[in-house]
Amino acid sequence: MRLREILEKVRSGEMSIEEAEEEIRFFRASEVEGIARIDLGRELRKGVPEVIFGEVKRDEEILKIARKMLEESGRCIITRLTEERAGKITEALPEDIIHEFDSGVLVLKKRGFELRKSGGKVAILTAGTSDIPVAKEAEVIAREMGCDVMSFHDVGVAGIHRLFPALREILEKDCDVIIVVAGMDGALPSVVSGIVDIPVIGVPTSTGYGAGGKGVAALYSMLQSCSPGLGVVNIDNGFGAGVLAAIIANRVARFRARNG
Repeated sequence: MRLREILEKVRSGEMSIEEAEEEIRFFRASEVEGIARIDLGRELRKGVPEVIFGEVKRDEEILKIARKMLEESGRCIITRLTEERAGKITEALPEDIIHEFDSGVLVLKKRGFELRKSGGKVAILTAGTSDIPVAKEAEVIAREMGCDVMSFHDVGVAGIHRLFPALREILEKDCDVIIVVAGMDGALPSVVSGIVDIPVIGVPTSTGYGAGGKGVAALYSMLQSCSPGLGVVNIDNGFGAGVLAAIIANRVARFRARNG
């Protein structure tokens, strides 16, 4: 629950001062055995949950942090894990913990955890099938921030006709923001940005080889876009794109709800 929601509930009488005080306590940080300080108030402050970057942490460190996050907030999100590591982590947790793993992202929830839908609408496009894992990272985090997400894969510029049915559906659904994930030449975000009146976030991926490979050419192409208004995150940063898209979409959703 966001801070504004808490204050509005107090004003309307839906929540007592004591209940609000209990919610606001999550502004504090929680230390985990000298290895981490969990920002429990981040989601309350700005609508973005605290997330564990799992790639360089040891499994035992992740478990200590995850247990604390589950205890305090009922949910824990861990990124950049292999399926094998995700399996080991879930096996070490109580059986009543619900777990979902997709494309390197492990989401853990206590039974009864309620994900509040925000009304935000995010669309995701990938240029090729190889870009899907990065897109999935963005999709998971946007969903965990309350957004509805629709995804369309393999609609890159090598077969530009594949793009238009997807864009038509995105416009019909009145999506608030589009994430476009592309490797190789990284051209798709510029094309999409030049067609629609919706904010576009480009995500270069490390798909590609040779000169400009590993996402470098895709990143430079997006940064040098002649389509004004295209935002770009770093190579393979699906998480960052998902967070930014959800922040935009959730803010739009609040104004949409307020204005009917």
